[in-house]
This record gives sequence, structure tokens and C-alpha cells, in this order.
Amino acid sequence: MKPVAAPPGFVFARELMDGQRLSRTLARMAHEVIEHDPEVGRLVLVGVRTRGVPMARRLARLIGEMTGAEPPVGALDITLYRDDLTAVAAQPVIQGTNVPSIENRRVVLVDDVLFTGRTVRAALDELVDFGRPARIELAVLIDRGHRELPIRADYVGQEVATSRAQIVQVQLTEDDGRDCVLLLDRESKVPPTRPAAKVRRPPAGAKKGRRR
Repeated sequence: MKPVAAPPGFVFARELMDGQRLSRTLARMAHEVIEHDPEVGRLVLVGVRTRGVPMARRLARLIGEMTGAEPPVGALDITLYRDDLTAVAAQPVIQGTNVPSIENRRVVLVDDVLFTGRTVRAALDELVDFGRPARIELAVLIDRGHRELPIRADYVGQEVATSRAQIVQVQLTEDDGRDCVLLLDRESKVPPTRPAAKVRRPPAGAKKGRRR
């Protein structure tokens, strides 16, 4: 299966999760969140835009089905908290942040892919601007390694060994029309080969000149 729209310069490598496996993974993660602390009355899920938000909503719905109490869900746009903001765009697009009360609450931060840890760092910086939670936990669908900051997820859907040159692309029905996780490779650029130079041969019967 090929991705709906691979970023320029990348090609499809393999599928890491199909829709059924993704759904089972989220159900397992919801169970783990409950098992860690069955008291979900003070639980808040906050998704990191973009795909962390529908993930958080799905987890909240699953937790509600399992416990009878669906936790509130918030959304974080961490754009202005990024440490590479000046390199992103001259006028970055802000999608908006909406966070319910987190004061003295158990907050589970939700994102699709954990990579260097810099997105999570930015999300933590923004989150604490809204209050002082009792504790903050992290749930990610994919942990692909290559951490640059001391950040570890509490709930992980799948750990995937990747190279830095690869991309893990999470697609969710809410944003992409289907559920899957794809691994993309950087497109190899092979320089065109130069045609071999033709050797000029003297016509048949031609005499070689003398060297003087």
C-alpha cells in the first residue's frame, strides 16, 4: 500500500500498522492508562496537533467505554514554543490551543510519533502555562528513537528502529481518510551517467602520417 501523499523526496518503504492493528494498539494503550491509575475522575488527555488530537479523543472514548467516565480532551498547538521557530516559516500557521482545567490533575500528553523529544519539550513548556498538574505522562503511538533530549514515553504503541533519514507517517481517518502507519525512505538520487566518449577511428585504407 502506498501513502496518500508522501512528502517530496520520499518513497514508500513498508506499512508498520494497518487500521485493525492501530485500533488494537490504541485499545491496549487505553487499558494501560487505566491500569496505571484506575481513578480517572481527575484524568485529562491533551493532544499535540495535528494527529495527537484525534488520538487523544479516541483514547478518551475508549477509557470512557471501559470505565464509564470519559475524561476531557484538550489540544495544544506548540508552534510558538518550538526551539526552531525561526527556521519553520516567516509566518507560521497557528491552529489554536484549547486546554481544559489541568490544575492538580493527572494529564496524559498524547502525540503520534516520538522522535528527538523536542516537540514534547515544547508541549510541556506550553502546558504548564495553563496550570500546575499533579503529574504529566506521555503517550505516543510510535517511538522511533534518536532522542536529543532526556524524554521517555509512559505509554508506547510500538517501538520502531529507524534511520534519521526516514519518516514515520501516521495517517488517521479524522485527518487522512484512513488509519495506518507508514515508513518512508528518502528517495535516492542517482546522478545520470555520462555517455562514453566515442573513439574516432581513421577510415579504412587511410595511411598513417610520418612523424617528423
